[in-house]
Amino acid sequence: MNLIAVIPARYASTRFPGKPLHPIAGRPLLQRVVERCRLARSLQDVVVATDDPRIAEVARKFARVEMTREDHPSGTDRIAEVAARLDAEGYVNVQGDEPLMDPDVIDAVGRLLSTSGMSTAATPIRSVAEFESPNVVKVVVGAAGQALYFSRRTIPYLRDHSSRPSEEQLGTFPFLKHLGIYGFRRDTLLRLVSLPVSSLEAAEKLEQLRALENGIPITVARVHHDSIGVDVPADVARVEALIQPGA
Repeated sequence: MNLIAVIPARYASTRFPGKPLHPIAGRPLLQRVVERCRLARSLQDVVVATDDPRIAEVARKFARVEMTREDHPSGTDRIAEVAARLDAEGYVNVQGDEPLMDPDVIDAVGRLLSTSGMSTAATPIRSVAEFESPNVVKVVVGAAGQALYFSRRTIPYLRDHSSRPSEEQLGTFPFLKHLGIYGFRRDTLLRLVSLPVSSLEAAEKLEQLRALENGIPITVARVHHDSIGVDVPADVARVEALIQPGA
């Protein structure tokens, strides 16, 4: 399959303005993400999608750049604009703030597109903090490997253990954390962005629920890798501590 990674990048982050260009161990955050994508074996190309000339100027030194409109409400919409003019069978949306994304996860998500229109990844929840946090999205997966639902709430609800401490609940069920990486076949992506915001998407503020609510299956790769994203300036030091010297 002809597969392209597309990294949406915008300058005006509320919590971290200019984040894609912030140095991570000596190189721009965005370059770190591109380098991780290039280690994936399934990709034919890596593209940065941005509406900001400052990002484009820097990114052209290490990646192909596609300029996009400024009014996209989400990274998925930005990728769809790129997909409408680039000829590829599938696209992997790699978040521009994930400099530690494992290339094997990218490959796992990409491989699923051979039999699925949309794919993503999930990893076991390993801490009480993640179990309880609404910022950590949870997913439940059916026997066929497709997502049943995503939520900021902890799902499923353990009726027989609901009164127990979170640490005990975490030990009684294999809860899954959703990783913010998506694969799309071209036709599925263009269909998805043509649909209006769904009621579940609006309630949870999770755009993948638009797909489920409109009957678009999402196949989930279960992986052991976890990742630390750069959401706020304080995350920079945490990520740099995990990058080996000279890397």
